[in-house]
Amino acid sequence: MNANELEERLLEFGVRCTYLCRELHKIGFFDSKHVAGQLLRASTHAGFHYSEARAAESTRDFIHKIKVMLKELRESKAELNYVLKMQYFDDNRVVPLLEESSQLVAIFTATVKKLDDKNKK
Repeated sequence: MNANELEERLLEFGVRCTYLCRELHKIGFFDSKHVAGQLLRASTHAGFHYSEARAAESTRDFIHKIKVMLKELRESKAELNYVLKMQYFDDNRVVPLLEESSQLVAIFTATVKKLDDKNKK
């Protein structure tokens, strides 16, 4: 998968989470509104950080920006787990987003590991 495809995938993840957040907010509970705001920030920031990473000034800067993005993805994953456990929606509404967050975390964790290993040589 090339960088443009990854960027599109991250942005699509953010869009899909945004739609879920709109629905969470409509539920009207204080907790669903809270998690909607948190998930919205984390899931959309992941895509925004990747754009920044692609413009990094060095490999070290790129790694740093990807690590920041990974924090946002992990936070999104934790929030999606919370949404799933709270049973706000049917599992089939949340599980695909949870799986996508897991895949994105795996992709970028491997990227960081590969670049860290390469820089140590």
